[in-house]
Amino acid sequence: MRPLEVLDAWLHARLSAPALTWLQEQAARLAGDDGDAALFMAVSLVAHRIGKDDLIATVAEREAAERARSGWDPTDWSLDQAARIYLLLATAGDSARFARRLDQLCATADVSELVAFYRGLPLYPDPPRHAVRAAEGVRSNMKAVLQAVAHRNPYPAEYLPDGAWNQMVLKAIFVGLRLDPIVGLDRRANPVLARMLADYAHERWAASRPISPELWRCVGPFADAGMLEDLARVLRSGSTHERAAAALSLTACGDARAGALLDAHPDLARAIAAGTLTWRTLAQAI
Repeated sequence: MRPLEVLDAWLHARLSAPALTWLQEQAARLAGDDGDAALFMAVSLVAHRIGKDDLIATVAEREAAERARSGWDPTDWSLDQAARIYLLLATAGDSARFARRLDQLCATADVSELVAFYRGLPLYPDPPRHAVRAAEGVRSNMKAVLQAVAHRNPYPAEYLPDGAWNQMVLKAIFVGLRLDPIVGLDRRANPVLARMLADYAHERWAASRPISPELWRCVGPFADAGMLEDLARVLRSGSTHERAAAALSLTACGDARAGALLDAHPDLARAIAAGTLTWRTLAQAI
C-alpha cells in the first residue's frame, strides 16, 4: 500500500460518516486539480471537520506504515494531522508545484498545522526537494515544530546535511527534547557534533546548570583526550543517570583510555554487557 492508501484506511476506521464524506469529497476535488485556494481552504477546515483526537495506531497499523514507507512511525499523531497530510498527498503530482504549495501552507500555518506538515515530510513526493523546508523547521523557535521534525521522523537522517542535522540535535538538547526518538541518531553522529555537544556541556557546567545525560550519546565515538576527561568527570561526580550515560558513551570509543575508565566502574560495565543498560533503557528512566 502507498502512504495515501494507508492514511485512507486509518481515517476510514476512525471518522464519523459526515467527517469521512467531507474528507473524501475534498480529496476528490483536489485530485482533480481544483487549484491552490481549494487546498488551502480544505486544510484550514480540517480541525473543525475532523477533530483533534489522537490517532492511536495499532501494532498492525504501525507495521503497515513501516511497509509503506521505511521509518514511518505514526506514534503521537492525531486525526487532524493525518487528515491534513492525506489532503496534501491527494494533490501530489508535479513535485515542484507540491513543494510550492507546501511552502505557502507553512508560511501561514498555525502551530498545529505546522506540526502536521513537518510530520508528513517522509511521505511527500521528490523527498530531496524538501530538505530546505526541514531545515526551516529545525530553526523554528516553537518546540512542538522542532519535535515534529526530530522525533520518529526518518526524513532528517536521510536528507539533512550535517550542518542542519547537528543544529537539530544540539537544539533538541537545548530545548529539553529527548534524543532517543531521533531516527538515525547514532548513524549520523559525527566529530563536529561531538565537539559542539562537549562545548555545550562546558557552558552548562560553567553556569552550574544541569546537562541531559543523553548529550553524551553522540560524543563517545569521537571522544578525544579532552572529551575523555569530560566523561571521567561525569563518572566521578555525576548523578546515577549521568554516570550511566558516560559509561555507555565510553563503550563506543575505541581509545584504550576509554576502556580503562570503564573498567574502574564494573557495575556499569556489567549492566551494559548484560543489556540491562542501553541508551533506550536510560532514556526511559530519565
